[in-house]
Amino acid sequence: MDTLEPGAYVHFKGGRYDVVGEARHSETEERLALYRSADGSLWVRPLDMFLGEALVDGVAVPRFTKL
Repeated sequence: MDTLEPGAYVHFKGGRYDVVGEARHSETEERLALYRSADGSLWVRPLDMFLGEALVDGVAVPRFTKL
């Protein structure tokens, strides 16, 4: 998946986040995921990393999963 759908996601460590949408870095035009944590803080992360995997005990799992 290389597109980001707005909505609720869960992080592999258990946190819940609401994806606002996709943004672009003003200098590099890198695609970024824009999302909000439960306390209302806004976060960005490179889209490839958001949609990618993390290693948990040597096993690749989705970093974020859409609910």
